[in-house]
Parts: sequence; C-alpha cells; structure tokens
Amino acid sequence: MKLSETSIRRPVLASMISAALVLFGAIGYTRLSVRELPDIDPPIISVSTVLPGAHAQVVETAVTDVLEEELSTIQGIRTLSSSSSEENSQIILEFNLDRPVDVAAQDVRDKVSRVRGRLPVDVLEPVIEKQQADAQPFYWLALSSPNYDLMQLSDVADRLVKARLQSLAGVGSAGVFGERRFAMRVWVQPDQLSARALTVQDVESAIAARNVEIPAGRIESTRREFSVRSLGELKNPREFGELVVTSEGGQVVKLKDVAHVELAPEDTRSIFRYNANPAVAIGVVRQSKANLIDVAQRIREAIPGIQQTLPPGVKLETAFDGSVFVTHSINDARLTLLIAAILVVLIIFVFLRNLRATIIPGLAIPASIISTFAIMYFLGSRSTTSRCSRSRSPSASWSTTPSSCSRTPTGTRRSCTRRRSRPRSTAPTRSALPSSRPRSRWWPCSRRSGSCAARRDGC
Repeated sequence: MKLSETSIRRPVLASMISAALVLFGAIGYTRLSVRELPDIDPPIISVSTVLPGAHAQVVETAVTDVLEEELSTIQGIRTLSSSSSEENSQIILEFNLDRPVDVAAQDVRDKVSRVRGRLPVDVLEPVIEKQQADAQPFYWLALSSPNYDLMQLSDVADRLVKARLQSLAGVGSAGVFGERRFAMRVWVQPDQLSARALTVQDVESAIAARNVEIPAGRIESTRREFSVRSLGELKNPREFGELVVTSEGGQVVKLKDVAHVELAPEDTRSIFRYNANPAVAIGVVRQSKANLIDVAQRIREAIPGIQQTLPPGVKLETAFDGSVFVTHSINDARLTLLIAAILVVLIIFVFLRNLRATIIPGLAIPASIISTFAIMYFLGSRSTTSRCSRSRSPSASWSTTPSSCSRTPTGTRRSCTRRRSRPRSTAPTRSALPSSRPRSRWWPCSRRSGSCAARRDGC
C-alpha cells in the first residue's frame, strides 16, 4: 500500500522511477548474451583411447573391457556406454545431476591412471574430456575448387582460412574437416621383399632410423665456434627411394628396389561434399560467453577479405549458419510480445470503455517487460532458444563408415543408443566384425515399468 500511495501522491517520482527502470532495461537488453542453448555443462565425461593398427574386437577386449571394469565402480554414475571400432575405444559416462562434473572428471582420471599399466604397450594415452554445451561448431564454411585437389585445398584451409577465423573476436577455435594431409606413402612389394629375405618391419625400421634430424653438436676452435646441423629428414619421394634398407653381404638394397614411394593423402577414410562436389569444411566453435549472433556477423564480414587472399579458382562459401535459427526465434519472440501487449490493451479498452483506464496498463505492461531485461542482465541470464540442432547444411554431406562394436551397460536403467554419422573431429569407425551387423551386448540392468528410455545423439 505504501508504494501505491506514494505513486499517487507523487506522480512525478513514480514517472521518473518507471523511466529509470525502462532505461536500465533497454541497456540490459542490448548487453544480453544470445545463445541457442542454455549455458549448462551436462555431467558427461568421455574417455577416448587409440590403439594403432588394432582390430575392433582386439580394442574391445584389450582396452574397452579393462577400462569399463574399473570405471563402473565410480560413485554417482547414471549411465555408462562404450563403443569399440578399429583403433578407437570410446567410453561415455553420464553422472547424476547432483554430482559435480569437476570432481567426477578427477575420479575418472584416477581410475584410468590406476589401470594404465594393464593396457597394451602400444596404446596411446587415454584422452579424458568433459562434454561442453559449446563444443560443437555452429558455423560451417566450404572450401572448393575445380583446379585444386583436396590435399592442396586442405593446405590452403589450414594456412589461410583457419588462421584468419581464429583471430576473430568471440571465436574459440576452428577445425578443418574432410581434409587430406600431405604424407609420404610407401607401397611395399611383397615379391621383392621375399626375394631379398626382408620383411615389412625391416623397411619400417630403416625409415624410422634414417628419416630423422638429430642434434649434431658443434665444432669449437680457439677463435670460432660452429653449430652443426644434421640434415637427415627426407623431403620428397626421390630422397625416400634412395634410402638404404640394408647392406648386408655387400649388396645394397634401397627403398625404391622393394617399394613404390609417392606423395599422397595421409588418410582417405572420410570425405566432405558440398553441392555434390568434394570439398574441405571449416567448422567454427565460438567461445562460451560470446554472443552467437555477433560472432556469426563477424564471420560473414570476414569472408570477403579471406576470399581475396585465396588462390584463383578457390571458393569459400557458407555451408551452414547456426545463427539464422536463433535470429528468427528472437524476432518471433519480439513479435509475440508486441502482439500480446496490443491484444491486452485492446481487450482492456473493450471491457472498460475508458481511455484513461486503458492508458495506465498500456504503459505499465511495456515498462514491466523492458525492466525485466535489466534484472536478467544483473543476474547473468542469457537469451536462449531451443531445438534439435544439426551441425550441417542440407546441401552439405559428411560420409563415414559408421559400423562398430558397441555395448551399453547402465548403472540404474536400460538405455538405448542410436549412433549417426555427424561432422565431428573424431576418427570415423568401420566394421568391426565380418558379420553384416555390429556386435552388441546388453548388460543386466533393472527396468522401469518395462520400458526402455531411448537416447539419441544430438537431440
């Protein structure tokens, strides 16, 4: 009652307070961060392990089973799912919402380090990562050219495009997908090796021992000192072909005598197509606190400048822009608020039939809505939208071989997993077993009303 009485007795003071609230609300609205999803990191941790050259079944028995047995004893696990593919093991742990993700990640690191000695000798160090809401690219660029192959386009994307995008304000990182990195491929001829009583391990050892640049020390005298550099790193196929594999018995066997050496892509197991043509994709990940719409606008403004630095015939085009949906959602929200305010004022006027009584709520409703933005800004809120997102364009496609060994043991309930091919930086999987369907196995778990809760990647 005191507030209403004060407002009636001092209308100028009430007007100034309302104007101040509207002013603060307008300032807060312009400074609100805009994002598609809430800034919440789910309590999900992934453990990725690579065993070079191993079959999927070997990865499952030697790596995945060992890690699962130890990780399943961690407190607070809600679900635990794993997949084993050629050379790769992926374990995803979802914890309860009351479990701090940092503490859970530390527990996972402790468990992995405890069983590190039981893993194969050749296995690479397991990578433990926390799933973040902004870890996926929201803006995709396609780099294509009819005059350059994918290896040259990959080099252009890495040197000219990626570096420029990462220097923009609000950009966290930029990754190149569907790339073809330059590599020296050695095609061994089995008949030539058997004729000289050599094996593939002999060739591999010779390349590893001679294609290396080691410190050579320095030469000192009484007056001068020289640094010595050993130029042992090979640069082109001809130099690799002259590499000596063995010289036993007075016979020198060079690499070109037992193998064919060529400059070719390092990996050809994934491909990116834009408008049905092979291309190289650049995915942009924004910083967690950056405004999605502002970052997308900076990228669009930087594309013409980047295009001028590219070689003739190379095109840099936008394949997918995740800010378009957010912009349309915000515009729809603005229109909805405007229509609602107009309808409320119109209904009040129709029922009261008094213009003065209608003006008061007509001014109070916009003032209340605008003032809310100031409270949202001071509380650290963000304007968000929601949808089932896809990080690719209808005109762009990402192809991999998705079949793999998978199983999903759960701690409290049965969970169904469906995996789809998506443009991610992880290595593509391939068929793990000779059978036409991937191996799958369910661990015993309790049912809830006899139902199975389905979980999908990305939704």
